[in-house]
Amino acid sequence: MISFDEALDRLLTSATPLGAERVPLDEAAGRILAEDLLAHEALPPFDHTAMDGYALALDTLVGDAPWSLPVRGESAAGGPLPTLEPGAACRIFTGARLPEGADTIVPQEDVERTGDTITLQTPPQRGTWIRRRGADLALGAIALARGARLTPGKVALAAALDRPVLLVTRRPLVTILCSGDELRAPGIPGEPGSIPESNGYFVAAAARAAGAIARIAPFVADDPDHARDAVRHALRGADLVVTIGGVSVGDRDVMRPALEAAGVTLDFWRVAIKPGKPLCVGRATQGDATTHVLGLPGNPASASLTFTLFGLPLLRALQGDLSPHAPRLSVRIRGSVRRQPGRTEFLRARLDVTSGELVAHLFPNQASGAVTSFAEADALILVPADKDHVADGERLWALRLSEA
Repeated sequence: MISFDEALDRLLTSATPLGAERVPLDEAAGRILAEDLLAHEALPPFDHTAMDGYALALDTLVGDAPWSLPVRGESAAGGPLPTLEPGAACRIFTGARLPEGADTIVPQEDVERTGDTITLQTPPQRGTWIRRRGADLALGAIALARGARLTPGKVALAAALDRPVLLVTRRPLVTILCSGDELRAPGIPGEPGSIPESNGYFVAAAARAAGAIARIAPFVADDPDHARDAVRHALRGADLVVTIGGVSVGDRDVMRPALEAAGVTLDFWRVAIKPGKPLCVGRATQGDATTHVLGLPGNPASASLTFTLFGLPLLRALQGDLSPHAPRLSVRIRGSVRRQPGRTEFLRARLDVTSGELVAHLFPNQASGAVTSFAEADALILVPADKDHVADGERLWALRLSEA
């Protein structure tokens, strides 16, 4: 077996970002930029006011307060740019361009207006309430770096930079193979002993949330020839093939031999984690195309865990994401566990904030076959391989599932 960190590093080192494509701005959320996005003009593009009020030249205010100035003209957002008349103030509205000759904004609540005259009782500061050209981004600056995931805020920034189309990495295509004679589709009656397949739905939903296009192939029977042919078919056109079940060493575990028979070169197939030790990782090359392969164990918690830990970072790396790893959070543990040291363990937990501190409540059922744990969990607690117990109240690292 190899360690979790070594396995993840080896997997991500093998991932080369996929090709790029152009998409309309309103379809770009969640995608990964495939080029640096430059500011082709300064942002904001002109000096403007952040308040409704009056624009003036500070040197106009001579002598002691109060000062009275006539109001001449106005500047509105999107309107023509007026020139400040010497010795006067110009009415101005939020977002409007600063009139030529003005260097100060006085908010309307700081003046008294009588007819076409304003009176100031206190001196304003030069430059107050003015947003200068290029205050956010200078002309030619990198607004968004290649490899950034386009959040709603980043999409809005691209719109502000007048970019209707963005170059992004194409979505990875994921094919999912679920193996086992006992499987049936949810809602479809089956023979006694059959079970509705659920792992494929987890993998597909998680892959789509990570930006991939996911398809679930027909079930794979526990037959070596059928499994081999299913793998060969799945490899065609896919960037990632995920198999679920049949990767251990039992007599009916046919998937790992089927992967090798279909031309998949396995990099490693056992990782020192719990749950999820029997994990196959490999690649298949067809011409210039490389298909990554993850063979997941069949137990529900093991399948969900291993795809979360390995499949999601791989999909982000294939899209050129510069931060494919999920961030780790320090949490206070509530609950305790006795364990056999030797493997890094990931415990399912629920997070909340208690007295201003992030707290993780461990689930009592940590079995690899528990379907309910991932339905209720929002974090994985990382237990180092050398620990023989987790004590209530200690601090450990957590991976938030929404960011995994």
